[in-house]
Amino acid sequence: MKLLIDSNALIWAVSRPSELTATARQALQDPDNDRFVSIAAMWEIAIKISVGKLSLPDSVPAALAIIGADPLPIVAQHVVRVQALPLHHRDPFDRMMIAQAIEEGLTIVTRDRVFRAYGVPLLAA
Repeated sequence: MKLLIDSNALIWAVSRPSELTATARQALQDPDNDRFVSIAAMWEIAIKISVGKLSLPDSVPAALAIIGADPLPIVAQHVVRVQALPLHHRDPFDRMMIAQAIEEGLTIVTRDRVFRAYGVPLLAA
């Protein structure tokens, strides 16, 4: 399975793994699964850390290394897909992750219920 890890799931995976569902923990630990974190999610986390709304035990890139995830860059086709998405959700970071998941055939690991409106594959975090 190819997983796109939402910011909330990344934070729990590195700081409080017990917050994740057992299914999500298993999926993130399975060496057969590819794990990605969008640059959009990394950017969102960095902003929240810089304004004091969030903390991580390490840097954002270090958090990816801890869970064995690769950064997923934003490319032109992702931007085009965002433009075509219906406006079920206004969060620009989440909309980018949804577009990336659609374009790249990824399953999003998240607890955000609004993602369901887009018909993208989800794994409950």
